[in-house]
Amino acid sequence: MEREDYRAYREQSERRRAVARKSAEAAKGSMDLPFLLLTLLLTAIGLVMLFSASFPSALYESGDAAYYVKRQAFFAAAGGTVMLVVGKVNYQRWRGAAKLLLGLSLFLLILVIIPGVGITINNATRWLGIEGVFTFQPSEIAKLAVIVYFADSISKKKEKMEDLRDGLLPYVPILGCFAILMMLEPHLSGTILIMGIGIMLMVVGGMKRWLVAAGFGGVGAVAVLYVKLVEAGILHYGEGRILMWKDPWLDAQDTGYQMVQSLISIGSGGLLGVGFGKGRQKFLFLPEEHNDFIFAIVCEELGLIGACIIILVFMMLILRGFWIALHARDRFGTLLVVGVMTQISLQTFLNIAVVTGLLPATGISLPFFSYGGTALALQLVEMGIVLSVSRQIPAPRNG
Repeated sequence: MEREDYRAYREQSERRRAVARKSAEAAKGSMDLPFLLLTLLLTAIGLVMLFSASFPSALYESGDAAYYVKRQAFFAAAGGTVMLVVGKVNYQRWRGAAKLLLGLSLFLLILVIIPGVGITINNATRWLGIEGVFTFQPSEIAKLAVIVYFADSISKKKEKMEDLRDGLLPYVPILGCFAILMMLEPHLSGTILIMGIGIMLMVVGGMKRWLVAAGFGGVGAVAVLYVKLVEAGILHYGEGRILMWKDPWLDAQDTGYQMVQSLISIGSGGLLGVGFGKGRQKFLFLPEEHNDFIFAIVCEELGLIGACIIILVFMMLILRGFWIALHARDRFGTLLVVGVMTQISLQTFLNIAVVTGLLPATGISLPFFSYGGTALALQLVEMGIVLSVSRQIPAPRNG
């Protein structure tokens, strides 16, 4: 009996070593070149457009027209370097950091809402750090934490994800904690992203489709009910955003000012734009012109054609990312990439939808374009994770 147990143990150990060898050999593959080039292209275009959009406010606020772009370029260089390093590391190592990242992100989100600790800007307390020197949003770390933890946990369950007990109940409290902490800031856009990433990973992981349909139906019903209650004057949270979304010209000089200026920027660009660097709305007319509303400056200066080209580049990056997910070596790799690309696609869509008036303002940034050094650096780190997964895509069979 002991010999059989020993033999089984040795066979199991040999299988593990064989898997480890194959994984190490696969990790020596090359990164996905199209994905890497599209990432670098968007980062470069983003820096150029950030300089064009930000130099009037940077000159007015600091006396240095390149103030914002220099800080962003530093984080782009640092993030790009880390991206290449992360791309060379076996993505399986992220499994060990899953619980640590989750705990760290929850701890930082709790710190933010403690009076006197978090930094408040525009009536929202979302930042930690030293104001005017270095600040970051813990919600950016929370996105990565949810991606890594959910990918690690779900990849181990396989068919168990179809059970309500294993496929839904373990993750609802986690998403609920993130949602509560982020809404206390308040941070609606971050909450939407966290929830969207978590739901998408559960869906891809094998959660029952009727639960997905019921969830989306419930969210849609709540959203419609919320708008109706605000219009009826029963609810007042976000009232200004909803009313100005429906008709920003009702109060074009105050509550609807930003939306009106954004639409003026987009309309001024026409088909071909007024020319790079020649936009007028960035001269202290459009608020957040180098941040959440930078896409309005893109439309004004590059026109409809230029804006569509940039959207096309985003689409190519997202589609290439999901292609990598489909061809990943294992479930963990697939779920990691799906989480990252869900974040990028949701964030891009929501930002452009808000800037063009399709959705109410939520305070969401445009990936690779909006000012925010730590956000850009973390986005590039996430791109490095996708590149790491791409290095282990199995070679196509011959014949």
